[in-house]
Amino acid sequence: MMKHLQRMAATLAAVAVGFGLAGCGKQQAAAPGDAPAATPEFKLSYSIFFPPTHIQCQTAQAWADAIRERTNGRVEIDIKAGGTLTKAPDVYRGVVSGVSDLGMSCFAYTRGSFPLLEALDLPLGYPNGATATQAANAIVQQFQPKELADVKVMYIHAHGPGVLATNKDVRTFDDIKGLKIRGTGLSAKVVEALGGVAVGLSQPDTYEALRKGTVDATLCPIETLQGWKQGEVIQSVTDLSAVGYTTSMFVVMNLDTWNRLPKDIQEIIEQTNAEWIPKHGEAWDVADQKGYEFIAELKHPLYKLSAEDEAKAVAAVRPILDGYVAQSKEKGLPGAEVLAALQDIIAKARAGK
Repeated sequence: MMKHLQRMAATLAAVAVGFGLAGCGKQQAAAPGDAPAATPEFKLSYSIFFPPTHIQCQTAQAWADAIRERTNGRVEIDIKAGGTLTKAPDVYRGVVSGVSDLGMSCFAYTRGSFPLLEALDLPLGYPNGATATQAANAIVQQFQPKELADVKVMYIHAHGPGVLATNKDVRTFDDIKGLKIRGTGLSAKVVEALGGVAVGLSQPDTYEALRKGTVDATLCPIETLQGWKQGEVIQSVTDLSAVGYTTSMFVVMNLDTWNRLPKDIQEIIEQTNAEWIPKHGEAWDVADQKGYEFIAELKHPLYKLSAEDEAKAVAAVRPILDGYVAQSKEKGLPGAEVLAALQDIIAKARAGK
């Protein structure tokens, strides 16, 4: 497994950074193997809140490079990383309004805008990023949420189970009570259910909040401690995989941009999207492994709750699941069906099926 992860990391790290501008054109399709177009017909901007050094930004760049290669240079995608084009909470609206042609960010950053898909981030005990990513795409494909009707969905990806990284040792369930913990969207509800005080912050703002003591802890995937360097400003990590939540992330395209693309290019993009779903899931698991290695290098202790405390945590978050089902029913949404489908996918993954 480690060799596989290392190979994946090496492949992604080797991706070159491309350049481009925003705009569209039209021409006859080029046959596979034709010489690359001297000038791209379609130059698309892609807003990503991750920094360029993050493995998910590198995976996105690999996707963009594959699109360029497979369209023989007709499509060039210019990635604007680190929130330089639109900040994390504004990425989705920026795609809808045409500020960028493509965007990647978290559903959780615009809480309330995606009521059905809030199920994806529930504390269901996700075992890894690959499962979370598989589950998110399966739900979107099966239920076709109307809340995504104003964009063209490329794919969804989601990180591995969240951990609690703190400036104070948390060895028991009761130690969580009263801590100021960074959490967004559904993870904020998890924080509150576990007895903490949720503080809404995007990942780019969390490092300074931890360093200054504005927050005591962050509820996050372990990769964040290395990918965003937050491991430098925490003291210890507590495994909360029994109530492992995820944060699902969209990759979407402006509808007008999508509709201007010729059918042959649309087909190439769709095929590439399908290939990149597992790549993003694997990238999250590679990043998680690096996160564990990073905290080990920093000599931060990793605490595991007792079975009794894990049971307390599971009981504490149960009302979140019930609340989601009740709220979705009030809105006429199939929340119960979505939750059941997610639990089935996770159970099968945990059983190795």
